[in-house]
Amino acid sequence: MTRHLLFLTGTRADFGKLEPLAAAARDAGHLVTFFVTGMHMMDRYGLTRNEVRRMPGIAVEEFVNQQEGDPQDLILARTVTGFSAFVHRARPDLIVLHGDRIEAMAGALVAATNYIRSAHVEGGEVSGTIDEVFRHCNTKLCTHHFVSSEAAARRVRALGEPEETIHAIGSPELDFHARPSGVTLDEVRAHYAIPFAEFGIATFHPVTSEQDTIGRQAADLFGALADSGRSFVTIAPNNDPGSQAIFEVLEKLPRDRFRLLPSMRFAHFSELMKNAACMVGNSSAGVREAPLPRPALARHRHPPVQPLRRALGHRLRGRGPRRDPRFPAHPLGPPGRPACGFRPGHSRAAFRGNPRPARVLEHQPAKGLP
Repeated sequence: MTRHLLFLTGTRADFGKLEPLAAAARDAGHLVTFFVTGMHMMDRYGLTRNEVRRMPGIAVEEFVNQQEGDPQDLILARTVTGFSAFVHRARPDLIVLHGDRIEAMAGALVAATNYIRSAHVEGGEVSGTIDEVFRHCNTKLCTHHFVSSEAAARRVRALGEPEETIHAIGSPELDFHARPSGVTLDEVRAHYAIPFAEFGIATFHPVTSEQDTIGRQAADLFGALADSGRSFVTIAPNNDPGSQAIFEVLEKLPRDRFRLLPSMRFAHFSELMKNAACMVGNSSAGVREAPLPRPALARHRHPPVQPLRRALGHRLRGRGPRRDPRFPAHPLGPPGRPACGFRPGHSRAAFRGNPRPARVLEHQPAKGLP
């Protein structure tokens, strides 16, 4: 039986993780729609809705949920309103969302309050910031859970989710990075006008609980990189509060050694990362994807490293042995080593075959669904 699966994407990053799962559902004969919102709709971040439009065999619904500088609570409210209106028109059988972003929380709220089956991808992760709170909220609001590791599955179980609703499918992005990207480094450099033959990648995102100091953190980090004398491809931060302070630092960097990009296609980013000398910053890609082919974060040993360590802030500390002291110890246990449990799997095949989306739709979860 053909079912309608509605995927919600608000960022360039979550689309890269949802795309292989959507392709698996499409190839299994299901109707697939993407609700595209958030950063995808903003010129400053590369208008990445075009990346979603390029995916063959799907339908796309676009919604502008914010203006530059809007607070997260207002973005949440607008997204709930827009997504709810579309859901009532489209009447999907399953809503699929990813991670810990505010748009994902809006989707989870709409699904729960309308008693629509929902699947949360990559629940059970820890970060030590407000993002972790959002992620666990999404877990409790959703009816099924596609997690990337057994450690994440244990955390979802500890939150009280039934065993039969938890499926460890591996990490979609690691599956992608483990295979050829489909483009060459020369093609990537030509497409994005990257003049460097040797380079690192630097990405620094705002931490919403550290808006007062995020500009200084960015100045420390990129000042240290500038002092290193090396060249870097720098990808713009996400659009969380505090991003403007980071942009002000990025715009002052020397253009002969820093190539600033608003975003990159997922395949092109994969190839660039495989050929980079290092990856520096506080992006989760430095914890999960980058260690596969290259050194990551401040572990790269070129001096000076102390300014890098100061600048990295709290955003990733929960993914390693240290945590943000303003958040209590996690009730579900320590997060473990930075990359512990993350591994390539067969996420696309697992999503399509065991369990198939149809099996998820046939299951009767204990959350009031008909």
